[in-house]
Amino acid sequence: MKLKELLLQHDVAIGTDNAFQQRARLLQALWREGRRLPAGVRTSGAPLGSRLPLLSAKEGLSNFLTDNIRRAVRECVAAKQAGSGQLIDEDRLYANLLSSQPLCFNMFGELQADLDLATGVCAELWPGRVDEVTAVRFEHSPGRGDVAYTADRSAFDVFIEHTLPSGGSGFISIEVKYHENLKVGAAEFRPRYEEVARDMGCFGEQHLPSLRRPPLEQIWRDHLLAGAMLASGVWKSGLYVFLHPDGNVHCARAAATYAECLTSRESFDTLTLERFVEVVQHHVRDGWATDLRERYLGWEQIDALLSG
Repeated sequence: MKLKELLLQHDVAIGTDNAFQQRARLLQALWREGRRLPAGVRTSGAPLGSRLPLLSAKEGLSNFLTDNIRRAVRECVAAKQAGSGQLIDEDRLYANLLSSQPLCFNMFGELQADLDLATGVCAELWPGRVDEVTAVRFEHSPGRGDVAYTADRSAFDVFIEHTLPSGGSGFISIEVKYHENLKVGAAEFRPRYEEVARDMGCFGEQHLPSLRRPPLEQIWRDHLLAGAMLASGVWKSGLYVFLHPDGNVHCARAAATYAECLTSRESFDTLTLERFVEVVQHHVRDGWATDLRERYLGWEQIDALLSG
């Protein structure tokens, strides 16, 4: 069977998808079908296999893998409703199987619930940096719009607070991508960005024009937020991490290009979803780790259908 036929069969044929997005969308449809969850619909009313019906998905939190993860989602949404300022798109969160927003919770919700597990995973991912994880937060900003930071509403998808082996506090701030191709418009430029960039001292001056444009601009703004936090003096150590699947070539190329713009990578790192799942599986033997890999990286399911 050809991929195009599979996409049509599972209601995930989207003309604008690139090769990775096609496979990722199909994988989400297969995950949904395997759990006998109903398909959502497109704006045209036609079924869309990579989507859940919003009302039932919101009620049952069926986009999430475990009870601990569902609890983290409820707490984050409740905080938003209480005025936290967190930018939670409920349609993406509850109904969009492909979105990186539910992926954040499916990856890190169990770590939030078990800080010993979070410590083990983070210590293996970033050796010598993490002594003990003390908190895992979602859609976190130290101060939305605060001129002490980047004067905008930038936030980290995941924010991990930890102690250092040498003493003191550190953080790991993470931007999570899955299917995104980074072809989005740039945010409004603020002079504060260049002030923070200059103070951080890790950007080649000749690269600043490129950093102000997609696909690097969002990576840059988040990195600047991490740099401004580190400069506040509250934290002894800070790291910004750009996380994406290995097969998403748009994200991989952007991350590599971004790294070339730096004169120092002390506060910047990249991480693949594959490596994260591999390390989680070193520490977790229950169903969550297996389900996480199967849902987001189980490409062999598609290969088996193509060769069948």
